[in-house]
Amino acid sequence: MKRVFLGLLAFFLLLGQDLQGQTNVSQDSTFVFQDSLRLTRRPWRAVVQAAGMNVGVWAFDRFVMNEDFARISAKSIRHNFEHGFVWDNDQFSTNLFAHPYHGNLYFNSARSNGLSFWESFPYAVGGSLMWEFLGETEPPAINDLLATSIGGTALGEVTHRLSQLVLDDSKRGFARFGREFLGLLINPMQGLNRMIDGDMWKVRNRFHQYHDYESIPVNFLMSVGSRYLASDNHLFKGELNPYIEMKLFYGNPFDNGLKPYDYFHLDVSFGLSSNQPLIHKINLLGQLWSRSRQSSDGIDFTFGIFQHFNYYDSEEVFDGSGIIPYKISEAASVGPGIIYRFPQYNSLMNLEQSVYLSAILLGGSLTDYYQFVDRNYNMGSGFSIKNRTLLDFGRYGLFALNVHLYNIYTWKGYENKDVSTINPIYLNAQGDKGNVILTVVNPVIELNLNQNWKVGMEFSYFARQTYYSFHPNVHFETFESRLGLIYQFK
Repeated sequence: MKRVFLGLLAFFLLLGQDLQGQTNVSQDSTFVFQDSLRLTRRPWRAVVQAAGMNVGVWAFDRFVMNEDFARISAKSIRHNFEHGFVWDNDQFSTNLFAHPYHGNLYFNSARSNGLSFWESFPYAVGGSLMWEFLGETEPPAINDLLATSIGGTALGEVTHRLSQLVLDDSKRGFARFGREFLGLLINPMQGLNRMIDGDMWKVRNRFHQYHDYESIPVNFLMSVGSRYLASDNHLFKGELNPYIEMKLFYGNPFDNGLKPYDYFHLDVSFGLSSNQPLIHKINLLGQLWSRSRQSSDGIDFTFGIFQHFNYYDSEEVFDGSGIIPYKISEAASVGPGIIYRFPQYNSLMNLEQSVYLSAILLGGSLTDYYQFVDRNYNMGSGFSIKNRTLLDFGRYGLFALNVHLYNIYTWKGYENKDVSTINPIYLNAQGDKGNVILTVVNPVIELNLNQNWKVGMEFSYFARQTYYSFHPNVHFETFESRLGLIYQFK
C-alpha cells in the first residue's frame, strides 16, 4: 500500500510539471491517438493476460503462501458451480477497495491492448468469474463479482487515463525512466504491454504524447495538513492525524460528444497515522454519457449518466470511546445527474450546481452487531442522492458544499440461522437485516494566498441511522475537520 501511495505522490508532482508545460500543444503529429499504425486492437492477448494474472495469483497463494483456499481441485471447482454465489466475510478494505483495485487490472488488460471502455468491461467481469469459480476452494462471492467488475471498471478507466498523463515517448534518460516507472505503478497492465511492444524505451519525435490538454483540460491540487477525527462526536476527545490529499479535475462536463470518462473528478485522501487506514477517503465521479446545452441567458446545462465510487474508512480513535467513527462504501453505483453553470456575476467568477441520483448495486456500512470472521459491516443495495454547490470567487478563493445521502438495504440476514453449526464461509448473509441512512455533509473553504498556493479548511459531518429488523436501532454521529496548505498546479 505504501508503494501505491508513493507512486501516486510522485505522479501528481510529475503531472504538475506537465500541466505547466503542455498547455499550448496542438501540432497535428503530436498525439499517439492520431497515429493509425499504433491503434492495434489485441483482444486475445488481453484474454491471455487476464487469465494469466489469475493463474499467477493462484500459484503465489498455493506454492508461496501455502494457503488452504488455493488447494483447488476438480472436486472443489465442481462444488463451486453446484453451490453458487454467497456473501463472504472478508474485511472492509479487502471487499470494497482491494477487489475493485484487482478488477482495474482485468479491465486494463483489455484497455491497454487497444479496446474501448465498453469493450474492456467484459474482461473485468470475466476475470472475476474465473477467479471466483476456479481460483479458490471457497464458494464464489456475489459481492466480489460486483465490486471487482463494476468498481474495478471505474478505477480501471481512471488509472488508464492517469497513466497516459505521465507518458511521453519523446523523453530520454532519467526523465524517461521516471515516467515509465511511474506509469507502471499507476497502471501495471499498460506498463506490461509497453514492455512487450518495446514502447517503454522507444524514442519518438512524432506521435509521442498520450493526452491532449487543450481538448481535455486537467487541473489538480495537492494538499498537506492535519485533520481532527472526533471520537463519538466529542469536541475534545479525538485524535490529530497528518494527511495528504489529492484532487484531480479531468475534462469539461459541458462539452458535447464526450466518451466515457472524458469528464471525471477524483479525490483521494491518505492518513499518515499508524492508528488509521492509509487510504481513508476516495470520491470518484465519472461521466458515462451526457448531453449539454446553453440557454439564452448564458446558463450551461448538462444532463448525463454517471458512475460513482465512494469509500470512507476509519478505525477506533486512540484513547477514544472504542467506537469506530465510520465505514461507508458505494462500490458499484450508477445513475443520472444534472450540472448547471451560471454566468459570472461581479466577483463571483463561477457558480456551479450539481445533483446526482444513483442506484447502488453494492454498498457497505458499519454495523453494531454483525461480527463474523473479518466482518464488522453490512453490505446491501439501495440508492444515493448527492449535491455539490460551488462558488468560485476567482482571486479570493472558493466555497463548496458537498452533501451525500446514502440509503442501503441489507436484505439477506442471518438471524433465523443457528450460526454455531454453520461454517462461516457458507453463512451467506449480507449482515444484520434492515437498512441504514448515511449522511455526509462536507463544507470546504479555500483562500488564495497567490496564484498557486491556498489555505484549505474543511469540515465533515457523518451521521448514521441504522434500522435493524432484529436488534435495537442505532443512531450515531461524529465529525472531522481539516486544515491544510494546498498547491494548485496551473
